[in-house]
Amino acid sequence: MDITGARWTIRGAEAVLPLGSLYISGDWDEYWQFHLQQEHKPNHLALYSSGIPLSKQVLKACCSTTPPPLPIPV
Repeated sequence: MDITGARWTIRGAEAVLPLGSLYISGDWDEYWQFHLQQEHKPNHLALYSSGIPLSKQVLKACCSTTPPPLPIPV
């Protein structure tokens, strides 16, 4: 943390120090896998639980049997 020009708040230092200790202790890889799993749950599982949203929109647009209504100028 002693880098020339670096300024740390107590909150920032408290956030970074545990990461350094994980790295030094050799537990970084295990922690990182846990972190990725935790990030995956709210960001991906809930969003894609019923399939990929974009592909559903594309299929719906491409496979529709009725054309979209055209605006008629008045």
